[in-house]
Amino acid sequence: MTSELLSGDQVAASGIDDWRAMYGAIEARFRTGDFATGLRFVEAIGAAAEEANHHPDVTLTYPSVHVLLTSHDVGGKTSRDVELARTISRIAAELGIAAEPAGIQRLEVALDTADIEGTRRFWAAALAMQPQGEEDLIDPAGVLPSLWFQQTDPHDEPRQRFHLDLRIPPEEVDARLEAALAAGGTLVSDEQAPRFWVVADPEGNKICFCTHVTRQH
Repeated sequence: MTSELLSGDQVAASGIDDWRAMYGAIEARFRTGDFATGLRFVEAIGAAAEEANHHPDVTLTYPSVHVLLTSHDVGGKTSRDVELARTISRIAAELGIAAEPAGIQRLEVALDTADIEGTRRFWAAALAMQPQGEEDLIDPAGVLPSLWFQQTDPHDEPRQRFHLDLRIPPEEVDARLEAALAAGGTLVSDEQAPRFWVVADPEGNKICFCTHVTRQH
């Protein structure tokens, strides 16, 4: 097995039918039907991963287990992921657990910008994300969707059709605001603070730092 990055087409041609290529990872969802079966499955995945010295991200819920495999050292999909995927699928088959490929999806947010470097710097600070390659940001904790920046011609600030609402703990707001403003952002409004603050990147694209304060959910 090598550390050579694989394309999505290469993964699809590898015969791991339970799995789908999703950006820099391969993912599968298995319908366990109940929590106890899912827990046994997760324990078996853990043992196989330890033996392979290659560790997946595993999410256990009441009806299913979601598994994400990526080679962190090279930032993408490799044959190591494919081989562990084969092993996990074999374990699932032995336990009578079926895969649900149709249930796999992953959101990526795209932003058109004439200034990729400056705009990405702001969003890295605002979302506490890390640059990847020349056009992307990723969340090291794997909670937020990735954000990528597409080159476009300079233009006046348009009327936005969407913006980002980021829920964070109230005690994190000051530090996040400071980082976003230092990265070229502008405070648009704090009229609704501490419920939310509106901040814009250098091109006027907005994000609201939201907290639970005064909210029912």
